[in-house]
Amino acid sequence: MNIIISFLLFFLLTFQVHANTIYNLIKIPNLEIYETNTTNKLRYLYAKQPFTIGVDNNINCYNSEKKILDKKYKIIKKNLDKYDQKFLKKINLKYIVLCEDLSISKINTAGIPDNVMKTLILDIKFNEKYFERVIHHEVFHIINDSYKELFNEKLWSNFNLKEFKYAECSTCTDKLGLDTYKKTDGFFTEYSRSTASEDMAEVFSHLMIKSNLNDIDPILKKKIQFIKLNLLKIDQSFSL
Repeated sequence: MNIIISFLLFFLLTFQVHANTIYNLIKIPNLEIYETNTTNKLRYLYAKQPFTIGVDNNINCYNSEKKILDKKYKIIKKNLDKYDQKFLKKINLKYIVLCEDLSISKINTAGIPDNVMKTLILDIKFNEKYFERVIHHEVFHIINDSYKELFNEKLWSNFNLKEFKYAECSTCTDKLGLDTYKKTDGFFTEYSRSTASEDMAEVFSHLMIKSNLNDIDPILKKKIQFIKLNLLKIDQSFSL
């Protein structure tokens, strides 16, 4: 009986240490380790229970069933393995948090990047059709947040036609479509038209999944070149 009690105490204390250690690192409660033995040293964590974070407690996400988590982890890891350890260190990304039904101020979102905490929260059930592309879209927001001076929104906006104007924020527009245009006309998707940062993220994500770039317009070609050149300024070995 004493052995059983000792074992249970050890288990509970170990679990608590893990939970507290993770919280102290990235300030997100109710997480457990999913995988840390990765070639690029990314740490994958998952929501064991729902969590609420944010200055106004406005960010919420929920735990997933294990079979869904296991399935989506393979897809996520396959895509994030495209980034080596050196590049991830330069962009300040170390922790990937897996959960579902992620929202900020009650608006569903694919991911929440935090380059200060070196963390990317991913909704593993967001947009099944474009899930892989969405992963890279969210990674770009980490890149952008870490290198604002390179990905200058004013310079980017100058690529567009003079009469075009972005919205003030990605949530104050109805331009949310993720289908890739057959005729690009300066943008890959409707969502590209929302804000400059979302436009950059859409270009980057299309490059990362090797979309067909044979029939694109001159404006989009300039945007692609801008992304490629600035990524090389971060890491000369990074290739698209």
